[in-house]
Amino acid sequence: MIYIKICSENHKNALKFAYVKKKEYLCGLIYNYYTKNRKTMFLRKELLLLLSILMLGSCVSRKQLTYFRTLSSEDAKEINEHLPSLPEPTVKINDALIITVTALDPEAVLPYNLPSVSYATPTSSVVPTTSSFQYYTVDAQGCIDFPVLGKLYVEGMTQSEVINLIQEKLKGQIVDPIVTMRFLNAKVTVLGEVRSPGNYSLNNGRMTLLEALGAAGDVTQYGRRDNVLIIRDVRGQLEFKRLDLSSNEIFTSPYFYLQQNDVVVVEPNQARTTSNQSIGLWLSMVGTVASAATVVVSVLSISK
Repeated sequence: MIYIKICSENHKNALKFAYVKKKEYLCGLIYNYYTKNRKTMFLRKELLLLLSILMLGSCVSRKQLTYFRTLSSEDAKEINEHLPSLPEPTVKINDALIITVTALDPEAVLPYNLPSVSYATPTSSVVPTTSSFQYYTVDAQGCIDFPVLGKLYVEGMTQSEVINLIQEKLKGQIVDPIVTMRFLNAKVTVLGEVRSPGNYSLNNGRMTLLEALGAAGDVTQYGRRDNVLIIRDVRGQLEFKRLDLSSNEIFTSPYFYLQQNDVVVVEPNQARTTSNQSIGLWLSMVGTVASAATVVVSVLSISK
């Protein structure tokens, strides 16, 4: 019995000793892993933090993306009553105008038209030619130099007014002249947070702000719809107007209908600004992580 008791006590001590040794071994493994990987673990936390900043910074609420939030069917009557009249485009300095004069006698109108220009396209052995109409450029004094008729002041005139002016000048020289005119460079420029910024031609010299934004692919999720800037040149003086696309008042604004050479600027919102800052910080951190990882790998390789 004594022998059995002694053996039992020795067995218990042996088990206790083995348990302590195993615990110390496991603790040692955890300590060694943490010691070797604490930089990596710290960097992982930093990367997770940066990722969270990026995700939070790029969030845009549905409210900020909605056009005309308060618009209802009852508002239509009031908007139509105060809708600005559709403006007729007027001639401005540096405008390019294509003006043609026709009549029953083609020979009689030849001196009153600019000759078409033909240029060669050397793409084959038989060289084709392409014809292009010449145009009149409105000079700094607001005039165009018209064949035979001389200088004509056209700045500020509408398309119909220019046509009537030339027809009056041609009376007595050509029987029943027909004059046509169109703007060659009638365009608007859309810049900023849109999908396809650039220059867009005006349809018949007329375009609404919404049509211009639609042609540019609409405002991105990073664009401010409540602070769209319109820049307009009025007789050499720049005018600036900011419009809120979430408000119904845009329909009654005189800037709802764009004019030739207007510039539309969509500013970035806070999400875009935060995202750009976070991306810069992210790229900087990626460089740091890569350098730190290289050092850690080198140290571990040497220690082995």
